[in-house]
Amino acid sequence: HMRPIFDSRDLQYKSPFGACPHGQNIQFSIHLPKMRIDKDPELTIYKMDYWDTPYQVIPMEYAFSNFITNIYSCVFRPMEPGLFAYCFEVVSGGKVFSIKRKADNTADFADDGMLWQLTVYHAEMTTPPILREGMFYQIFPDRFCNSGVPKDNVPQDRVLRGGDWGGLPYWRPDSRGEVLNNDYFGGDLQGIIDKLDYLESLGVTILYLNPIFEAHSNHRYNTADYMNVDPLLGTNEDFRRLCATAKKHGISVILDGVFNHTGSDSIYFNRERRYGDGGAYNDPDSPYRPWYAFSRYPDVYESWWGFQTLPNVNEMEPSYIEFICGETGVLRHWLKLGAAGFRLDVADELPDAFIDAINRCVKAWSPDCVLIGEVWEDASNKVSYGVRRRYLLGGQFDSIMNYPVMNALIAYIRYGNWQYFYETLMQVLENYPRPVISGLMNMLSTHDTPRVLTQLVGESMEGKNREWQEAHHYLSLDAYNKACRMYVLASILLFGLPGTPCVYYGDEAGLSGYRDPFNRVCYPWGHQNGELIAQISRLGELRRQYPIFEDAAFEPAVFTEPVCLFIRSCATCRILFAVNRSDKPGHLYLPLIYRKQDIFFLAGSFENGMLGPLSGIVIAVDENSLQMDL
Repeated sequence: HMRPIFDSRDLQYKSPFGACPHGQNIQFSIHLPKMRIDKDPELTIYKMDYWDTPYQVIPMEYAFSNFITNIYSCVFRPMEPGLFAYCFEVVSGGKVFSIKRKADNTADFADDGMLWQLTVYHAEMTTPPILREGMFYQIFPDRFCNSGVPKDNVPQDRVLRGGDWGGLPYWRPDSRGEVLNNDYFGGDLQGIIDKLDYLESLGVTILYLNPIFEAHSNHRYNTADYMNVDPLLGTNEDFRRLCATAKKHGISVILDGVFNHTGSDSIYFNRERRYGDGGAYNDPDSPYRPWYAFSRYPDVYESWWGFQTLPNVNEMEPSYIEFICGETGVLRHWLKLGAAGFRLDVADELPDAFIDAINRCVKAWSPDCVLIGEVWEDASNKVSYGVRRRYLLGGQFDSIMNYPVMNALIAYIRYGNWQYFYETLMQVLENYPRPVISGLMNMLSTHDTPRVLTQLVGESMEGKNREWQEAHHYLSLDAYNKACRMYVLASILLFGLPGTPCVYYGDEAGLSGYRDPFNRVCYPWGHQNGELIAQISRLGELRRQYPIFEDAAFEPAVFTEPVCLFIRSCATCRILFAVNRSDKPGHLYLPLIYRKQDIFFLAGSFENGMLGPLSGIVIAVDENSLQMDL
């Protein structure tokens, strides 16, 4: 069997694996077929996007031979953080041959191949411990739990759906053709406090709340007042109590920071004049006027994706940076009340210097405060608006919402597309810094995607309107039961993968639904799927019982269409995760050490080395058994 010339994921070729801190030695080796070589091969390194001249060219020295190959090695020691790309060159018979990456990550003599990526992050980069243990739980505040506590100062123009908890949200346009998102089910902060016992029993350690600031729509992404909780959710004092009470349950609370745009119906813009005569729209001398870009005052202004109700903010306007990041600014205001950090909405649209300022402010408050970026693609090499982003090199985000792996994992469980799943996973593990990987936000659905149960069995919604989505909101009983089993398999893998699992409220209770607003229905208290909740809680318990996940190595063992098996291992423990997503029994070749253990978690069936159809298993081997086995 011919060894490849180079494989960036194999320690015999590149060590250490993946991204590196600056100042660390990285060893590269290539295995060349025995051929005439005119001069020693070279490693050519470019700084990403600076293709005119190599950043460094390093000669490789002959190391040793085996029967069929000559092995050449060199060391690269990057002295600054940055995004790099590399390939190799060898001269034979007077011709220069490039060794580049093929689509499957193997290497070949090819001029038209791709380069390998090398992420070099700041050596001082650390991420907060709370990201690396336990699990996230995401709540869309209006729909989680209504405590029934009366509220003061609720604006009159809201449609309150008091007795209709669990009804489908309104989505039909009004007489003017606008969808107002102005129906509220009254979920509130007190409701979350009331359910902290439940969240703790699931294993939740971080609550991520969609926006809670005052805003005049049920999703609250059109901020009206950054300094106050929306009156329907309660008061700032309620938020302080939520953080303090959650802490007693071992739970931190992080908020959604929507800093790229405000609502037109806000203290700052005030187009609808709800807040008196001031605001940028009405008063050219308003202190908020410099925040917005008017091309014809006051009616024509820049807005988010053309939505007139969401005027864009110029984040580099000094008075705005001061307002968000200053001593008495928005960030400190909420950190003081007990928030443990922020998830930044539409990170691609926030300038780097603004993210830097947010990071400085939040980390000055406490290095343990969290910043998570909403990025839908590979965040290590993302280009947005012509700028190569540096989200993960240090000084910006601690973690990212891991959409690439979410999509690939769902595609695997549903269609068996193991190559896509494996390749996406390995790319993230290779490209992201270690401190980021251990706290990556791994989810199966969010407020911006269809619910996982619907993604696993529902018809595709491509090109289907909301009418169709509403008609297909509920799954047939057969489809629902199958989706629940598939969801548990997806969760077994999710809870084992590098990073931290995130459950979107109600997924664990059996909610289905397509896109917004059908993925934002009320949590089904009194009608929840108890069996599903018990299974997710058991997986939550795994993360509590074995706090090894942040440094455990990831060992992919089997990736095939029917079966996926991987192991997380560290000095004190090894945990095996395996699923059979097919409708036939699947062989599981378990090493002896796992056969002697109790099964920590089983969904479906496992007997005589066969994992039943739609079945999954988790087996943990602790230190004592490991030593006995040695």
